[in-house]
Amino acid sequence: MAIREQPTAGAPSARRGGGGAGPTWVRARALARARARALVGSCHPGPTAAVTVLVTVLARAAGHSALTTALIAAAVLAGQLSVGWCNDAFDARRDIAAGRRDKPIAAGAIGVRTVWTAAWCALFLCVPLSLACGPLAGTVHLAGVAAAWAYDLRLKSTAWSWLPYAAGFASLPAFVALSLPGNPWPAWWLACAGALLGVGAHLGDVLPDISNDLAAGVRGWPQRMGASATRLVLPLPLVAATALLVLGPPGPPGIPSAAALLAAVLVAVAGSVVGRRWERAAFAVAVMVAALDVALLVGRGAAIS
Repeated sequence: MAIREQPTAGAPSARRGGGGAGPTWVRARALARARARALVGSCHPGPTAAVTVLVTVLARAAGHSALTTALIAAAVLAGQLSVGWCNDAFDARRDIAAGRRDKPIAAGAIGVRTVWTAAWCALFLCVPLSLACGPLAGTVHLAGVAAAWAYDLRLKSTAWSWLPYAAGFASLPAFVALSLPGNPWPAWWLACAGALLGVGAHLGDVLPDISNDLAAGVRGWPQRMGASATRLVLPLPLVAATALLVLGPPGPPGIPSAAALLAAVLVAVAGSVVGRRWERAAFAVAVMVAALDVALLVGRGAAIS
């Protein structure tokens, strides 16, 4: 059965006549605002904003000009938007069946066709923005976005669900490095740290929804492990990523770097504990460790290539 476009919840229908609802243009504007809010809610705004901001800071710290940094930020934002909208649009039937009122499509706030259109538009916009940073850099970034789409459309329900996250997050520092003059590849330890952060982000993102996912037949890697095991495993890739960033660059790590590694351990473990009560703590911790890692790179002045 096809999923039809639905009017925004709580908004008057455009076909409805007068009778106290105000002029037609006022109702239309209110409807447009409500749909815009629903569209933003469908893009997974927290992860989208976090990834975009962290990559932007990394690009600027790597020595990119303001213009190139803006291009990198725009390309990453477009890619993340496309992935988030694809995820919600593809999962619409499952979310509606599960009564997910926290999902704008399932709540009737926006139609699935609108979200699919937004996903494809963002993806098409991502292509020229990525390639504007250089053919090789753009291709690497688009490969990471393609991996994320593969997760949304197929791999999230397999034991390989971690792989698109690892590939996607590893592609981000590569995108930043390859956009530099001379197109240098990122340092091995930075790419590996990105991949490990991606695995941690995957575990943290899925952890709150494991029971719902299992009920809906989604059996990715974290779902197969179960919530308790996922919570125990979550700190490992996050701490390993920070350890690589501390020990990977040339030269002995100083006291601030050692303190950053200790902080990552404490934050990651605390996130696993707090995650039992606050569902979104796990992903928030992954973002905090990623922010700590970017600050570590900036503070040490470590070259990314």
